[in-house]
Amino acid sequence: MNTVLQDERTGKQVISNTGKKRFLDKSITTREVIFILALALCMTPWVSAPVALTGGLIIAQFIGHPFLHLNHKATHILLQISVVGLGFGMNMHSALKAGSEGFIFTIASISGTLIVGYIMGRLLKIDTKTSHLISCGTAICGGSAIAAVSPVIKAEEKQLSVALGTVFILNSAALFLFPFVGHLLHLSQTQFGLWSAIAIHDTSSVVGAASKYGPQALEVATTVKLARALWIMPAVVLTTLCFRTGKQKIKIPWFIGLFLLAMLLHTYFPIAPVSEVLVKVAKTGLTITLFLIGAGLSREVLKGVGFKPLLQGVILWALISGAALWAVMTLAA
Repeated sequence: MNTVLQDERTGKQVISNTGKKRFLDKSITTREVIFILALALCMTPWVSAPVALTGGLIIAQFIGHPFLHLNHKATHILLQISVVGLGFGMNMHSALKAGSEGFIFTIASISGTLIVGYIMGRLLKIDTKTSHLISCGTAICGGSAIAAVSPVIKAEEKQLSVALGTVFILNSAALFLFPFVGHLLHLSQTQFGLWSAIAIHDTSSVVGAASKYGPQALEVATTVKLARALWIMPAVVLTTLCFRTGKQKIKIPWFIGLFLLAMLLHTYFPIAPVSEVLVKVAKTGLTITLFLIGAGLSREVLKGVGFKPLLQGVILWALISGAALWAVMTLAA
């Protein structure tokens, strides 16, 4: 857009293109440099998801998010793409052949967690969408389940932030707490594998905890967790049914279909090297997403969150961990 101005010295009219924004005309601020460097660091293997979230929170509190107006759209797109990429790390046969005990535990724990989570959300008067995201993340597969469900219920960034933050904080604690409790109670490799797959949210944390306990625990935990991850699909369908309004049609998000397609491709076609790369990219995408979400949680936003959602997440996690531990010690002895 051109603007007509008058030169004060000559009195002549000149045309200025002040409406155009050129990148080279804009100076880069210090906080933008810090933000970009931190974002680049999240793309390296040295930064885990919890660390990225923490780093984003620190930036939000001390220097602020310099690109906040782009944050919601970026996190929304990255979450969907990352979910699709994670499908390339799942084998359909391995998941379906998970042990019968693990399958029964999975059904019972998922349904129980969702029911208890709904009741807790009502009792604590937590926002319905936030409560559902926390329940799904605790019940099924942590951040992956939250990423899959959030577009269906049209969750806002703050609701998504609270749910993901709660899940990843508890994941970090589980990496240290579960092996300690397992050795303390003298759990067998199979028992620990079942317990960690059911009670720990994300696959990466399940693998991390089980690998510390032993090779058999790692094998059991991985197969049971894969079977558990398949419940993302029914959870999305159920969520669509529960949250639709009026005559709204049931629509499965496009990325869920691609998630299933990615799993089938990985299972039936010899693309293992490609799958490995895509899964790494997807995990990096989730790490970046968490950093962006943390960076969007300013002090004003955090003040508006309150402690109730975190309380729900902790209580749900304690209940599912305790119930699963009792089950494996009693039924899988």
